[in-house]
Amino acid sequence: MSDPSVPAYGTDRPIIEPVPALARPPVRLFLVSATVLFAELLLIRWIPANVIYVGFFRNFLLMASFLGIGIGILWGRNPKRIALPVFGPLLLAVTVLVMTGRVSIQLQSPGEIFFGLSENSTAADVNFLVLPALVALVALLMAGLAVPLGGLLKSMPPLRAYTWDIAGSMAGIAAFTVLSGLGTGPVVWFLVLGVLLLLGGLAAGIRRASLLTAVTFVASVLVVIAAAKPGQVWSPYYRIDQYESAGINAIDVNGIPHQGMWPVERALSEPMYGQVYDWFPDRTFDNVLIVGAGSGTDVAVALAKGAKHVDAVEIDPAIQRIGIEKHPDKPYDDPRVTRINDDGRAFIRRTQGDYDLVVFALPDSLTLVSTSANLRLESFLFTREAFTEVRDRLAPGGMFVLYNYYRSDWLPAKIGGMLQESFGSAPIARLYGGAAATLAVGPGIDAVSGQPPGDQIDALDLSNAPEAATDDWPFLYLIEPYVAPYYLGALALILGFAVFMVWRAAKGSGTSLRKFSPHFFLLGVAFLLLETRSLVTFSLLFGSTWIVNSLVFFAVLASVLLAIAINARFPIRNPVPLYVALLASILVAYLLPPASLLVEPAWLRYVLAGVLAFAPVFFANLVFSHSFRDTSTADMAFASNLLGAMVGGAVEYIGLLMGYQSLLLIVAALYVGAWLASTRFRFLADADLVRGDETMIPTRTDPAPA
Repeated sequence: MSDPSVPAYGTDRPIIEPVPALARPPVRLFLVSATVLFAELLLIRWIPANVIYVGFFRNFLLMASFLGIGIGILWGRNPKRIALPVFGPLLLAVTVLVMTGRVSIQLQSPGEIFFGLSENSTAADVNFLVLPALVALVALLMAGLAVPLGGLLKSMPPLRAYTWDIAGSMAGIAAFTVLSGLGTGPVVWFLVLGVLLLLGGLAAGIRRASLLTAVTFVASVLVVIAAAKPGQVWSPYYRIDQYESAGINAIDVNGIPHQGMWPVERALSEPMYGQVYDWFPDRTFDNVLIVGAGSGTDVAVALAKGAKHVDAVEIDPAIQRIGIEKHPDKPYDDPRVTRINDDGRAFIRRTQGDYDLVVFALPDSLTLVSTSANLRLESFLFTREAFTEVRDRLAPGGMFVLYNYYRSDWLPAKIGGMLQESFGSAPIARLYGGAAATLAVGPGIDAVSGQPPGDQIDALDLSNAPEAATDDWPFLYLIEPYVAPYYLGALALILGFAVFMVWRAAKGSGTSLRKFSPHFFLLGVAFLLLETRSLVTFSLLFGSTWIVNSLVFFAVLASVLLAIAINARFPIRNPVPLYVALLASILVAYLLPPASLLVEPAWLRYVLAGVLAFAPVFFANLVFSHSFRDTSTADMAFASNLLGAMVGGAVEYIGLLMGYQSLLLIVAALYVGAWLASTRFRFLADADLVRGDETMIPTRTDPAPA
């Protein structure tokens, strides 16, 4: 039988008794944490891939997950509430809504796809309600999954419980990362989630309520299987649909038309592909770099125009593989081509080549990097510093060319202004209407005084170019520091929903909100912002790839385990030195922005980045684990921290206004506030010790080993 102090999924007797090896509280906590993290990553990856609108609010789903887990812990304080099998039915509801309804947004114009990241648009559609509806469903779904956490966290000393929770979280992240890297799709993800749920059921005992979860879960898997399309591929970044249109192999990503594998003759009928060759009809570019090579059309054009060597950089391995297999001109099979699967900015920094021509070939990902930070895959390609790095890779007489369907008239001017700042001379441009444009700059343009011998050029007014995107403010699609009303409205709805749900959950479980910990809440807000800034730093230094993001999150959790071990092995009485070290490390990180760490050789960059970028994360974990070791209400402390992390997801949008370096100032202020609140926290903890009204009262003089 399971530990009676740890409620299972209900108070009814099991119809299948718990498996003894799985029923031990540490093992159950590991399984529940792994399941919660795996389900969170599944939803965050799967929903935006099917609902275009949500793809630009990915951190909203992260916020919903934090909220749901916190609510689940509050629900778990009332054993009667645990009997509600909400996870399975809610998962089925979300699956049916997303997969069979194929929820889509009626866009007012192509620019609306950016949803406030492109311009100060105020047009909204009634389908805007889809976002808060999905956020609410995800929060409730995660709450149902996280219900056992509260009792399990209180079933053992806090640091030991926290260790098992973090270990389970790391296992969940590792499992999903491996599955993504292998190119598996939602069917496999749901089946793995089913296995985790089954193990959790065997650990807690199978009850009648579990049968409803099982039936609805199987129904959810069947819906996912039925909705899958032939030829659908899942890369680490996208849901990719392949089809044929007017005799051309084409692909959509996350439901958005993305690329066509045009033969050279068809591609050259679109002016931008051949523009630089039309400007310089008598010139051959021997060494070419194409960033955003995609399925290969731009590479095929370069080869047809006489390139002797092409470095073709594409971040998505699945799109590159499709191009290898299906492009009619087979450009990737040409011996003159070197295939490179990497982040473009990272490759430009690393390569030692001098290029006659560098092309940014429609690198428009239409997707965000991760669950935190408002970064797109190409964000660090389009900064003033990135353009400077391209300049340094040009051979004498070399050129840098960019082209795209920019959607907004001011975008070519913004890019032109950034090019002028980086190269010291204005680019030439060709404008095609509808904000489509080609821009070129570099020594080769300067050599002809901006008057190429071939096709015409158009005037590009740079006198009032919008503010440049930088490595600290990498927002190409913002005309100015700005948070769109859409985001503010959505954030207000979610935060209002959060307040209501926390109040209802606390009331329903008989928990006084006086037990809510401002100290752990502020720690949660601060740490989410610190984690976001770390992700931005490592995306800049090492590339905005899925593997970099996964390793950052995994490293953050590993630093948690190290902090737990230190607090358990060397119990620190006075937390003030920890706060001093934390604030000092934040100050150093503020004074040394990420760009200052772009040094060679690479191993030195890794060491400096690892120490300077992760030092605040490590000391923050020391602060948290020190406080968590002393808490007498582990479940409420954990819930407060998660709700703080959710609010941190909203505060993160300040980065759109001030840049990411400025987030460190807010982080520092929050940690000072958390330290001030810790005196109140300790007063309440002492009062709880006197009253003896909690199930787990750890000793402060002999903390349990992690």
